[in-house]
Amino acid sequence: MTRRTLAREIEADGTALHAGKPVHMTLSPANAGVGVVFRRADRDYAMIPARYDAVVETNLGTVISNGDVKVGVIEHLMAAVAGIGIDDMIVTLDGPEPPILDGDALSYYALLEKAGVKDQDGWKKAVKVVKPVEVTARDARIRLLPSDRPEYAYDLDYSNTKAIGKQSYTMTLTREDFAREIAPARTFGFVHELDYLKSIDRGHGASLENTLAIQGDEVLNKDLMRFPDEFVRHKILDAIGDMALAGAPLIARFEGVKSGHATNNAVLRALFADPANYVTIDLG
Repeated sequence: MTRRTLAREIEADGTALHAGKPVHMTLSPANAGVGVVFRRADRDYAMIPARYDAVVETNLGTVISNGDVKVGVIEHLMAAVAGIGIDDMIVTLDGPEPPILDGDALSYYALLEKAGVKDQDGWKKAVKVVKPVEVTARDARIRLLPSDRPEYAYDLDYSNTKAIGKQSYTMTLTREDFAREIAPARTFGFVHELDYLKSIDRGHGASLENTLAIQGDEVLNKDLMRFPDEFVRHKILDAIGDMALAGAPLIARFEGVKSGHATNNAVLRALFADPANYVTIDLG
């Protein structure tokens, strides 16, 4: 299986989720072996590779950095990249985040489909987990288990609100299932946290059009929901995006319990800390 990049360049405009500012994004083809790279047009085109070891923040999204230049909330775009199977691409932004668009990965996936995908020279490789790797943080846990295919399982527990409750979901990552079952799931947040987010200069771009808003036991914009269990599906979406920072497709079974961006990054760091945990294979 050869490496894949975009067939042509494509652009999009929108609002940054946390900065709340307009941002212009250009997705461009890249040569084989480049990987996925972000660059800041407003910061002298500084380039940041989309890799787990470039992650510097995980509190309210996954943030990568090259020195003092950062790009945040990359997980939704990276999920779409993994879902459609792109290996090499340049993401150019004139702001600190990709536009949030619809708060899902489907809006990015549609852009990638519109640009088209083409094969190019270079053999596609994958990282195959051969030993179980586990990380825990309080009541959150992730395990990466050996598997012959990329699988994701997640247990979500928001028993403090009937709007979510307990949800579980398991899926095998294929292009078709990702586009249909995971990519449409929107991000979500709690209304009571909005004042705090604004106080730390975050969440300025969140709206009832791109974020499922939970107040008490109700989803205020329930008409926006695409699945009854959209919340756990979005957690899998985030996990797929964060696992895409392995630098190559990850062949493993991901099992998450109450986990998030911090534990997602921690499990990749634990995986690559010991070469006995994985092998690099050619896909074909």
